[in-house]
Amino acid sequence: METSLTDYLEILNPAQREAVTVPEGNLLVLAGAGSGKTRVIVHRIAWLISHQLMVAYSVLAVTFTNKAACEMKSRLSELLGREADGMWVGTFHGLSHRLLRLHWQEAQLPESFQVIDGDDQLQVIRRLFKTLGVNEDRFDAKKVQGYINRKKDEGIRANQLLSAENPYEKVQQEVYLQYEKICTESGLADFAELLLRSYELLKNNPELLTHYQARFSHVLVDEFQDTNAIQYQWLLLLAGQAKSVTVVGDDDQSIYGWRGAKIENIRRFEREFKGTRLIRLEQNYRSTSTILAAANALISHNGSRFGKTLWTEGEQGDPITIYAGFNEEDEALYVVRAIREWLNQSGTADEIGILYRSNAQSRVLEEALVRAGISYSIYGGLRFFERAEIKDALAYLRLVVNVADNTSFERVINVPPRGIGDRSLEKITELAAEHHCSYWEAAKKAIELRVVSGKIETSLRGFVSLIENLCVAVPSDSLTQLIDVVIRNSGLLRYFREQEGEKAQNRAENLEELINAANDFEAEYPVEDNLSPLTAFLSYTSLEAGERKNGTGDAAVQLMTLHSAKGLEFPLVFICGLEDGLFPHHFSRENPSALEEERRLCYVGVTRARKKLYLTYAEKRRVFGRDEDRHPSRFLREFPEHLIQEVHRKVSVSVRTPFVGSAGMSGSGADGSNEGYRLGQRVVHPKFGEGTVVDHEGSGERTRVHVQFDVYGSKWLALAYARLEPA
Repeated sequence: METSLTDYLEILNPAQREAVTVPEGNLLVLAGAGSGKTRVIVHRIAWLISHQLMVAYSVLAVTFTNKAACEMKSRLSELLGREADGMWVGTFHGLSHRLLRLHWQEAQLPESFQVIDGDDQLQVIRRLFKTLGVNEDRFDAKKVQGYINRKKDEGIRANQLLSAENPYEKVQQEVYLQYEKICTESGLADFAELLLRSYELLKNNPELLTHYQARFSHVLVDEFQDTNAIQYQWLLLLAGQAKSVTVVGDDDQSIYGWRGAKIENIRRFEREFKGTRLIRLEQNYRSTSTILAAANALISHNGSRFGKTLWTEGEQGDPITIYAGFNEEDEALYVVRAIREWLNQSGTADEIGILYRSNAQSRVLEEALVRAGISYSIYGGLRFFERAEIKDALAYLRLVVNVADNTSFERVINVPPRGIGDRSLEKITELAAEHHCSYWEAAKKAIELRVVSGKIETSLRGFVSLIENLCVAVPSDSLTQLIDVVIRNSGLLRYFREQEGEKAQNRAENLEELINAANDFEAEYPVEDNLSPLTAFLSYTSLEAGERKNGTGDAAVQLMTLHSAKGLEFPLVFICGLEDGLFPHHFSRENPSALEEERRLCYVGVTRARKKLYLTYAEKRRVFGRDEDRHPSRFLREFPEHLIQEVHRKVSVSVRTPFVGSAGMSGSGADGSNEGYRLGQRVVHPKFGEGTVVDHEGSGERTRVHVQFDVYGSKWLALAYARLEPA
């Protein structure tokens, strides 16, 4: 526990102490990763109150999460030895909400105005679609929601937009205009509205603005590099007369440009807040000197930086390990081997973070961990088969197997949006109850009896026709081809690809990864008990989803995207999938600023590691069920060679046609040569790695081999499907 402020100042490093004790004035603190920025901002507030005789009433402190705000208040109370009453500490949205509650009349809001979340906002927009006759097949409500929120984040009202010539843009503008009218009439405020409305409140009421400018003589902002346009303008307005504005941030960790954050804001601060003093926090208390040297070298390739060099008084540490997997399964297997080594050396699972650029990468990693019996959890997200878009695709497949599956029918009848809303579904369910039939049969009756008409009838006919065509495809297509057809013909893939934003693109990539999952299943799981491949695969996905749930309370490896990792740290970190087109992502190829943000994202990942860092990639990666050659990420070339240790595969793995076994346990390779297997022979499998043949049974195409794998233990494999190679 921290003691008194004076005692604690003695153990701050020189740069931290300088930042804390700078006299009143504007201050920009460039706080490198792991440099103690939260400590500095809290102690600066305490210093101003205790040594500069500032009253807590005059402090406005802005954070980006409610958790951070609570932590700041708690630590301040410890330092001051009392509650810091009167001080405003909170998020941009929380503080804006507080202003609007206090001054609802000036803000032209009803006293009892209600704050709505994203789901409520989406429902308002969907109701508007019906009122305005907007075709839901052409216009996606979520996309329009994003359009409205972006305009608000830019400080633009609907009536300030220039009339668009593009018909699509024109509809979005009209929905925005009517949406604002509904919210005004109903006394509703969404999250983006809180910021914009509070900004307008201050801007349009000079006396009120003067009052708050005089009150908040000391303004402090954390994570300044993540501010968007309206947040910066809000701050500029409110802090216009402040004696002291302190912002803490790191331009090298600005990674949220895709959701509106403006890295330019931290660069503008010095220009627009006169007399700003710049202090760099470069001493790192987290990582080894090797990891920091690698991070410094990487980020130095970005231009337009303030520039800083992280350093530590700690140990040099191990070199950074780079591993090139034959494919993504070999990459995952290597990660599992390295984790086992860590655990065998008395490390624990919760000390390990596995980071990746795209959510879709988690599937292969999850499977490797499950097979190895290593507990894991997905930080800030869902396991692969639990994700909504994957469940949607599987629901289509279940309908193909059984059109009487009411649950699956209900899930996908309007996914992606077809204009078949709740009322239409209610009519179908009523028909089903009346005729004692499935929703599928009721849907056909609804068309036949003209229970629905117009656009809804057309949409329902299209849906019925789609499912019927998919049912026909089942006997003739392979499982992989069928899933490809389903996610394309259903419109699911197109729906997400056409949406803007990182989240939608992740969902599209997850759907593509489902094809790879089916491809793996076909190759490695012989179908038994006369099940169709599709039925067997659906059973497999359900069982896999169940197995993946830990529920034991044990320490678990944390899997997450690089964006989710910001603010976290682990003794052992893996960054997987360092391949051009994946990381950096393909969308950054022709965009220098996007490439720089990708490099900052890599920098954030590297600086999450405390003791040991692994960087991995695959030489081949399966995309839409086909193996593609991959190239190492350009970021790997930006790490100095003397900091790197490259690990090479123990065996050479090549692509071959599957062995077809005979009575003598022999197989034929792609070159036509015969290679016999014998008891005790070492073999390698693309997913399970190396092992030893310990038994066999059957003959010809029914030959099975029993292999004791080094990592995954004992497994019986059908030789015709196993893709085994001699080690």
